[in-house]
Formats: sequence, C-alpha cells, structure tokens
Amino acid sequence: MLFPTRTRHPELYPYRHGLYFAFFHALNWQVVIGTPTVLFMQHLGADSFQVGLVFAWTFLLTPVQVVATALLPHLGYKRLTLFGWNARAWFLLVPLGLAALAPAHPSGWMISGMVIAMFCYAIYRAMGTAAITPWLYQVVPEDVRGRYWSTDQLLAAVAGLGILMLCAAIFIVLPPYSAFQVQYLIAVFGALAAYRELKRLPDVPKPKLISLEKILTETPRLLTQRGLYRTYLYQSVPLFIAITPLAPFTAFYLKTAHGTAAAAIMIYAMLTYLGVITANIVMRSRIDRVGAKPFFRYSYSGYGFVAVGWLAFLKVGEPLNAIVPVLFFVQGFAGGCWTSANLNYLVRLVPAEDRALPVSLHSATITCLGGVAPVVWGLFLKDDSGRAVREPVFVAFFIILLLVMVVLSLLLRRLPEQAPADEPLLRGAWLLRPIRGLANLINLTESPPRAVRPPSDSSGETGPAASHDGARKRD
Repeated sequence: MLFPTRTRHPELYPYRHGLYFAFFHALNWQVVIGTPTVLFMQHLGADSFQVGLVFAWTFLLTPVQVVATALLPHLGYKRLTLFGWNARAWFLLVPLGLAALAPAHPSGWMISGMVIAMFCYAIYRAMGTAAITPWLYQVVPEDVRGRYWSTDQLLAAVAGLGILMLCAAIFIVLPPYSAFQVQYLIAVFGALAAYRELKRLPDVPKPKLISLEKILTETPRLLTQRGLYRTYLYQSVPLFIAITPLAPFTAFYLKTAHGTAAAAIMIYAMLTYLGVITANIVMRSRIDRVGAKPFFRYSYSGYGFVAVGWLAFLKVGEPLNAIVPVLFFVQGFAGGCWTSANLNYLVRLVPAEDRALPVSLHSATITCLGGVAPVVWGLFLKDDSGRAVREPVFVAFFIILLLVMVVLSLLLRRLPEQAPADEPLLRGAWLLRPIRGLANLINLTESPPRAVRPPSDSSGETGPAASHDGARKRD
C-alpha cells in the first residue's frame, strides 16, 4: 500500500493528510502547468510566443513568492496556503469552459483568456507555495521527516506518472476537445481534494519576517561580493536560461512540425519523469560519498547529449524517430542530477544560522531569469503563420544549449567540492520537478524551530484530523 495506515508505517499515519495532499496535488499541477496545457494552447492555435508565455508564468512570477512571505507573520502558514490553493483553482474554469465550447475555429480571445487565466493561476500558486513547505516542515517532527518526504516523493511520482498515462489513453479514445475537458476535470478534482486535505492539517505558530533592512543591504552584497556563492550563482543562471524552453518547445515542435500524436507526446513527458526518478535512484547512495560535482558533470553531459540528439533529429528527420523518447528520458535524467546536486551543494555555501536570504536569492534569480527565456525564444521561433516554429531558429537554440553546456563543464573546476552538510536542502517532490521545484526553496521567514505534534483525540488517535476543529477555529 502506498498510503500509511495504523498498522503499516504507523509513525507517518498522524501526518497522512499531508501525504494525501501530495498525491492529489500532482493530479492538478501535472495537467495545468505541464504538457497537457502546452498541447491545449497549440490546439487553440496559439503561436510559440504565447505557448512560451503560458509556460513561463511559473518562473516569471517567482518574485511574488518572495513578496508573499511578508504576509506570513500576519496570516500564518495555514491561512496563506489555503488562500493560494483555493484561489488558483477557480481559474481552471477557463480552460475547462473553452474545452467544453469545442470551437472548430478558435478565436483570438480564447488564447488571450488562457494566457490571463494561467497568469492568475501562477500568481496564487506562488502565494500558496511561499507557505506550504515551511508549514509542513514544522508539522512533521524531525525524527520522521526523512520517511515523510520520501513517501511524499513516491506518492507524487505515482500520481504524476499515472495522470500522464491516463492523459495519453484519453487522447487515444476521445476526440481532442473531449480529452482536454476530461483532463481539466481531473485537474479540478485534484485541486479540490488537495485543498480538503490541507484543511485537515494543524496550524503552527506564525513566523517572524526577516527585516527589510537586512534584505536591502545583504542582497547587493551577495550578488556582487567575490566568493564561492557568487561564482555558483553566476554558473546557475545560464543553465536555467538554456534549459527552461526545452519542455514546452520540444512538445510544440513535435505537434506542429511532425504531427506527433498528443498521446505520444504525453508518453514522452512521462519518460522525462522516469529519467528524474532514475537519476535520484543512482544518486541516492552515492552523492554523500562522491560529492555533488560529478553529478553536475553528468547533468551538463546529459543536456549536451540532448542538444546533439535534437540537432541530428532536425537534420535527418523520420529515420531518427527512435531517438526522440531517449532524448526525453536523458533530459529528465540530467534535470534530476542537477536538482539533487544543487540542493546538496547550495546548503554548503551558506551558514546554517543565516541561510534564508542567500538560498532564496539563488532560487529566485535562476527561476525568474530562466522564465524570461521561453518568452524571448517564443518571439523568434514563431513563423509567419504563428502555428509552427522556424526550424533554423530552433537549430540555433540547440547549438546555444550545447555551447552553454560545454562552457559550464569547463567552469566546473572553479567549484571546489564542499564538506557534507548537516542538513541538505532536499525535499520530497522537488526531485520530480527539477525545474519548477527550485522556487520552493524561497522562504524569507524565521520559523519556530520545533515541530508541532498533532494532539490526541478522545479515541486515542493522533493526527491532523484529530486537531482539525481546533485548527479551523484558529483560521
């Protein structure tokens, strides 16, 4: 069984609602900010710029997540999380309604409506994300956190891969608009179920905010002062700028230029996540022994292989169709290697007692600047019709990707291996979301150090469910 029970993993049973949330939440984000929405935008007739913009909102709005931390001392973790998760679910009515209309000739306002709806969705997502991870980190006690986050990762993996397989099957048996309608209905269900599980978790004391004076004085110093932190930050930025457009534009290109079936593209997306999981299986028993640098090297080599593979595919065409699934798998493997290596390496560059600002600055910088890349490339990639990509520009994109990986591999020698960290920044489902998960590092608050153990009810059961009424009153 995947979910903990009183007899199976009883130490996790009191915190089961957080694990349920991880499962149902994957049904939502996998559709809304993943490949299904890219395919839906293409079906509505969106050009590459509009597709890139919708995909990039999650990255571009990372600063909202930083600003939202200012609300935590006033609203607390639970209220802010529930507000963000509840508000964003309403914007799923837009794609659901457009899919129900099933227009044979979509109008321009429909594409604009999707762009605006995904913008609003990403804003409220950022607000909720600012609170969810530090909240759960206090709810779950230290002695079971490792098992909790591992289970969280497993449930997110099962749900994510399951929904991708289901989406692929739906595209086979249903016409396109009906398939999209079913997928967004699943996303709405996932959002409602995840919200219900969040409400059952107990609240924790409100945090203190890091002073504005410290943020204003320390941020320029961290960005400009010579040192290992600045060197690592400056190497992370070009990586994200180079790799962020991969996911949306490879799917868009396959659909528009090669007429690849939506079901096949969903399977390719599933292979990306299998690559992430494989990377972390390989790394799990080795990273503490050999350090992070070898896995940075594997990541750069993997993305370099992806660039070369796509260049060959763009040149040769159909005879190399068999390499496409391999490229998606290697892309996931490379992303998984870098994410886990980064979460273990970054924590070693900053002192434990003053970690929030430099960690937040690193993740905010790379995700926000990385989000600019799909928008800019989308402008250059769209052809005169707006429904396909300019192949010469797409070739240039992969050449630049390859060059960036070569340069980063050469610069890697400037990063010394660091001693093992007492507390790596490794958190559950981030491993399954090697690009978007970095935004979850942002937390400019000082939280109470101890975990909040759920109280017992009269039946002797402990857990968030038992304290639901009390937590609800506090909200």
